[in-house]
Amino acid sequence: MKKFTFILVLIGMITLQSCEGPQGPPGRDGFSVEAEVFEVTTNFGPQNDYSRFINLNPPILASDVVLVYVLWEVDGGTPIWRLMPQTVQLFEGDLQYNYDFTRFDVNIFLSSLDFNLGILGPEWTQNQRFRIVIIPGYFSGRMDFRNYEQVMAMNGLTEADVKPISARQ
Repeated sequence: MKKFTFILVLIGMITLQSCEGPQGPPGRDGFSVEAEVFEVTTNFGPQNDYSRFINLNPPILASDVVLVYVLWEVDGGTPIWRLMPQTVQLFEGDLQYNYDFTRFDVNIFLSSLDFNLGILGPEWTQNQRFRIVIIPGYFSGRMDFRNYEQVMAMNGLTEADVKPISARQ
């Protein structure tokens, strides 16, 4: 009886080994599971409600993470990037550089609960540079997001991978 069961199991394994299921649904064109980084230089003012709205095309996955860094200063030719939100304490009160995102867009904006943004000088509103890093969700829990260089290195990104934002709109 044991030999008969063994032979039956062996025949079943050989028969089922070549079976295939139905083909799965097609993937999205242009979809990448790799991290991406984009750079935008923008001006803030009353004409754009002190914000810059950026469309993500194609949309990111719901599990992806979007990080935005602001160019805080340049030290000896080396850019210093800070993870947003960032708060600046001015004489008039606190100014915050902040962002929010959905699967379809990123909104970078200035805000203050203490004063009207219209009093800000150009050093706070003009030619502000930002880096937008899109990280696949499966990889997002493994790094210190505050460290821009570590985020780039852990995702295999270099300065050559930074794309101007105009290519995304």
